[in-house]
Amino acid sequence: MNRLSVGIVGVGYIGQKHIEALRRIGGIEIVAIADANTELVQSVAQKMDVPRVFRSVDEMLAACRPDVVHVCTPTALHYEVSRKAVEAGCHLYCEKPLTVSVSDAEALADLLKDKHVANGVNFNYRMNALAQEMHERITRGEAGRVFLVSGAYLQDWMLREDDYDWRLEPELGGPARALSDIGSHLFDLCQYAVGQRIVAVNACTRIVHPVRHHYEKRGGTFSSEKGEFLGDVTVCNEDEAIVLVRFADGLEGTLQVSQVAAGHKNDLRLRIDTENCSFEWGQERSDLLHIGRRDAPNEVLYREAAAVHENVRQYSHLPVGHTEGWNDAICIALEAFYRAIREGSYADEKMPYATVNDGVWVMKIIDACLKSSASNCWIDVKTGGRL
Repeated sequence: MNRLSVGIVGVGYIGQKHIEALRRIGGIEIVAIADANTELVQSVAQKMDVPRVFRSVDEMLAACRPDVVHVCTPTALHYEVSRKAVEAGCHLYCEKPLTVSVSDAEALADLLKDKHVANGVNFNYRMNALAQEMHERITRGEAGRVFLVSGAYLQDWMLREDDYDWRLEPELGGPARALSDIGSHLFDLCQYAVGQRIVAVNACTRIVHPVRHHYEKRGGTFSSEKGEFLGDVTVCNEDEAIVLVRFADGLEGTLQVSQVAAGHKNDLRLRIDTENCSFEWGQERSDLLHIGRRDAPNEVLYREAAAVHENVRQYSHLPVGHTEGWNDAICIALEAFYRAIREGSYADEKMPYATVNDGVWVMKIIDACLKSSASNCWIDVKTGGRL
């Protein structure tokens, strides 16, 4: 097996999780990492035994062009780093959300049309085995007609006025925050589970704390450890949102996104009602799929290879009772991505992992949500116009 060389750009929390996941996959060598934070990148290189360190993607590509580049920077840098990697002929795996704007997302997708490289976006929740199982049962028609989709992604790490993160700054995180940071995952999961796109939205967004107290942050994204007070900051992107969605066949649903929901740590959940049953799944209990029935006993399906569709078994690695969770879903997504590179199948239209085209559509959904909240009406996702 030819080994694939990998470079990681951005080595904060999520970049380090990519490194950990890649180390579980055979035939891969992490040859370099890059980050503008010199102290951080040196520390990570030493801790995670990475041989080469750079300050930027430009330095990395000039010195050692890896086969694959992972983009794990703040969102505002996704487009430029991704563009440079693709132009250098590298396969691309980018963190979500894909970019800060629809125009940047579309520009990246257009660039990829002329490049024979694989591309993926880290919407890892769809790669849980039981999320895949819902997808199989619904898209195969086993569940019957879908009546309603309802879901939520709730967190509380931004609950207080003195909770602060770079995502609050539009020049780093973009015009949306809760919708892009966690709503993007929920949109992708909903679409993947039912096998069709969200084509229209009616959204209401809210800023809970119009002014936040900015303290120097220590210890990473979810740390509550604070340093020096840096001043008060006016907040201009949303803490929470309620979104009515309409899918391509007319199916409708309701979604809630919040980063100020006390007691909810990483609470992504999805419910799908169909004519034959209902499905309820949550990523905090990712090994359990609740299946509701009218004329038969309700069922709790435990994640195990013997209990799921044949196509889904490759996403279930551990014996039943040995929980597979968030880290495992990233690893499973990357396994599928790297398998597509080795097999040369990444040009296929339908891949189990999310691609840049999926990321573009999610960006369109986010943009439509902001327009809908501002104008108090339904917005067409494709055109961005009123309905």
